[in-house]
Amino acid sequence: MQTSFTLVQLADPNIAEADRILRTCVHCGFCTATCPTYVLLGDELDSPRGRIYLIKDMLEHDRPATADVVKHIDRCLSCLACMTTCPSGVHYMHLVDHARAHIETTYSRPPIDRWLRAVLARVLPDNRLLRWALRAARVGRPFASLFAALGLRPVAAMLRLAPAKLPARSAEEGRRLFPADGPRKGRVALLTGCVAPVVAPAISAAAIRLLTRHGIEVVVAEEGCCGSLTHHMGREGEALAAARRQVDAWSAEITGEGLDAILVTASGCGTTLKDYGFMLRSDRAYADKAARISALAADISEYLNALTLTSERRPPPLTVAYHSACSLQHGQKVGRVPKELLSKFGFVVKDVPEGHLCCGSAGTYNILQPELARRLRDRKVGNIEKLKPDVIAAGNIGCMTQIAAGTTIPVVHTVELIDWATGGPAPQALMGPSARGSRVREPGALGRGVDGKAASAAAGAGDPGRDVPVALSDRTES
Repeated sequence: MQTSFTLVQLADPNIAEADRILRTCVHCGFCTATCPTYVLLGDELDSPRGRIYLIKDMLEHDRPATADVVKHIDRCLSCLACMTTCPSGVHYMHLVDHARAHIETTYSRPPIDRWLRAVLARVLPDNRLLRWALRAARVGRPFASLFAALGLRPVAAMLRLAPAKLPARSAEEGRRLFPADGPRKGRVALLTGCVAPVVAPAISAAAIRLLTRHGIEVVVAEEGCCGSLTHHMGREGEALAAARRQVDAWSAEITGEGLDAILVTASGCGTTLKDYGFMLRSDRAYADKAARISALAADISEYLNALTLTSERRPPPLTVAYHSACSLQHGQKVGRVPKELLSKFGFVVKDVPEGHLCCGSAGTYNILQPELARRLRDRKVGNIEKLKPDVIAAGNIGCMTQIAAGTTIPVVHTVELIDWATGGPAPQALMGPSARGSRVREPGALGRGVDGKAASAAAGAGDPGRDVPVALSDRTES
C-alpha cells in the first residue's frame, strides 16, 4: 500500500509506525473471511481492509474523525483474527489502537455515549465501585427491556450482563503473598485483574492453589487495572498511566526477591501486558522496564505447560468444549497448550466450530455494541451446543461472562479444571443448579456414569461424602 505522509508527520513515532503497518498491507482481502463483523454485515468498511483504508485516509490528511469513520472503527472487536489470517504480517492491532486514540482526541461523541464510556472507564477497573454497580444492576435488571425500548441499548446490555448474585468475597482477598507448599521451586506474580475478583474470584483462587501446590510462590503485586480496558477505548493517557503503575509494582518485585514470570488468567489483559514494551517504547524512563515486564508476561497455561503437574486423582472424563479466546489464540498465539493440558488430565476436549470467530465479548464491546455482540454470542453458543458438551472452558473472564449469558451449560476457567484434576475442589459451576447433571454422594468415589458404571478410571483420594458432579449428556458411556 502506498502512503503519502509528510516528513513532519513521520516525525511522530505513532504516525511512523502507522505508516510502516499500512505499507505492509497488499490489499489481498484474506482478512475479510475471518472478520466477525464482515461475516455478519457483509460491508467492506466493516472488514479489516476497509477499516485500514478509513484509518489511512484519516491519518494522512491529519483530520478529525468523522461520524462514519467512528461507526466502523467502533464496530471492530479487536479480536485480531485478521492478524492470524494475514499472509503479509500486517500489525492491525497497533494500527486500530492508534486510530482509537485519534478518535478519542478529535471526535466529540454524543453526550450519552461520552457519559457511558466515562462510567465504564471509571467503574470496571475499580473493584469497590464495580461491586456497588453490580448490586445496583440487580435492582435494575427487570427494567432492561424498558431501557432498550427507550433506545438505551448499552444500559440494557449492562443490566442483562450483571450476575443475578455476586459470589462471596474470596478468603484470600487482600493477601499479597502465597508461599509455596514445601520447597520453593519458583516465584511468580499473578495478575488477578479488574472484573474477575468481583464476579469470579474462584479463578484466582484456583490458580493460587494449583501453583502453590506445585511449589510455586505467588505474589499479588499489581496496582489497580493493567490499562487494557481504557487502552481499547482510546483513552491512551489513562491506559499508559495504569501501565506505568503496574511496571513499577512488578519491577520492585523483580529487583527484590525476583520473578520467574508474570502470570495472567484473563487473556485480554495478557495481550496488553505483552504489549507494554511497545506501548511505552517512547518513554525513556519506562521503555526498558516495560520491555522486561512484557518478556516475563505469560498466560497461565503457558507457565503450567512448563511445570511437572502431578495428578492426585482423575475427575470424570467430562466432554469439554474449549472456547479459545480471541486475545489468546490471535493476540498471543496460544492455541494448542490449554487443550493439551486438559486432555492430559482425562478431559475429552472438543474444538468449537468456527472457533476463530469472536464470541462478542471483546472487553466493553458487548455493552457498547450490544446488538452485534448478541448475534455473535448466539452464533458461538449455537456452535458450542452442537458438541453437546458437559462443560465449556475458556481462558478469559469476558468470554466466560458473555457465553454464560446465552446458555445453561456451565462455563468455567481452564485453570479451574486443571486445579480440580490435580487435587483442588470441583469447580463451583459444576456443582450449581445450572450444571447439566446430577450429583451423587459416595465415599471415596469421584463419580459414576448415569448407567452406574465408573465415570473415572483413576482411583483418587476423594473427599468422603463430598458432592461430586456427574455430567448428564446425550452420550452413553461404556
